[in-house]
Amino acid sequence: MSAKTSAPFRAEIIGSQKRPVALLDKRAQLDAGKCTRDELRAVEDQAISDEVGKLQRAGIKAVTDGEFRRHMFFDGFFDNLDGMVEVRDPGREMYKMYVPDVKGFFESHAEKPASTMVCKGKLVRNRPMYRPEFEYTASLVKPEEVKNVKITLAAPEWYHLRHGEHAFDRSVYSTDEEYFADIAKAYREELADLYDAGCRNVQFDDPILAYFCATSMLEGMKAEGQDPAKVLDQYIQLYNDCVRDAPADMVIGLHLCRGNFKDGMHFSEGGYEHISKKLFNELNAHVYYLEYDTERAGGFEPLADLPANKSVVLGLVSSKFPQLEKKEDLIARINEAADFVARGANQTREEALERLCISPHWCGMASHAEGNPVGYDDVWKKLDLVVETAKAVWEDA
Repeated sequence: MSAKTSAPFRAEIIGSQKRPVALLDKRAQLDAGKCTRDELRAVEDQAISDEVGKLQRAGIKAVTDGEFRRHMFFDGFFDNLDGMVEVRDPGREMYKMYVPDVKGFFESHAEKPASTMVCKGKLVRNRPMYRPEFEYTASLVKPEEVKNVKITLAAPEWYHLRHGEHAFDRSVYSTDEEYFADIAKAYREELADLYDAGCRNVQFDDPILAYFCATSMLEGMKAEGQDPAKVLDQYIQLYNDCVRDAPADMVIGLHLCRGNFKDGMHFSEGGYEHISKKLFNELNAHVYYLEYDTERAGGFEPLADLPANKSVVLGLVSSKFPQLEKKEDLIARINEAADFVARGANQTREEALERLCISPHWCGMASHAEGNPVGYDDVWKKLDLVVETAKAVWEDA
């Protein structure tokens, strides 16, 4: 796929959006047994319809449903996969404490995970997962725009890194490779189903890969006898097995971040130089959505490792605070990033800019239902700024 095709829009969003109060209230009613799932779905439908309309009016072409039907960004895949079992109130012993968000929950956050999932049987996909979400959002746009609708997917290695040897029952799968093989098979089936529904734009949401930029995790893995480079290679191979049958006109996106929880909390730090060569050159994605709104993600230098046939969406606008960034600063940062991209591919800045986009860096302002301490109006001001900046860089130049 050409770089031009894999970066069709200059102003992008990551995925989930800040939930309207009415939606949060209705979901709380469902949890309390005070409404039916059908009543909740009607509120979700209306909220998604409103959100898509606002995104289109703001100038965002790759619209999403805001993940309004999910509580957490990784919902929808493993919880619909036969063989996965929910574990309520999991103990510390089930987790790998070197994983930054796990450590954050157990050691420095008021809440610990209320539940998790582990594999207790052979993994089989026997029902639609994300297709219903996609089809409803697709019904809200013109037929010629369906190909632009983006659906976000859970990271395939999500539970494996968190639980290590506890991730699956060894009487079901004797090796990681066997376990990964059935996960990849399920993803291939899901992508085929989405494609059949008209989906041409998918994005894996994956903070796990960014954790390999965190020195604390790398050291913690080594202390437990793990080889971080080998594990990263396993995960890259898992991704490639997941997407290996995706048709050529299906854009595969990969979003990395370092945590985006309540009150703007993050979990890890470290620049992409730890993983950029493998991430960009060995993992078969077309476009990378990268966190760049704070110093904790490092500089743009690793973008020099980006091959000439791939694209990057620069997450330059923050979800962590309501203050609005300055357009001129964003333009300067885009040009700075383009210079590193150009250097690596032996291109001009203008050529490199053709492979860049800008987005707010949020797991859409809300990687979980409650969202960050940014007001609803602030979200739209930031989206407007992203669109204005994109026009200034790519249309007015």
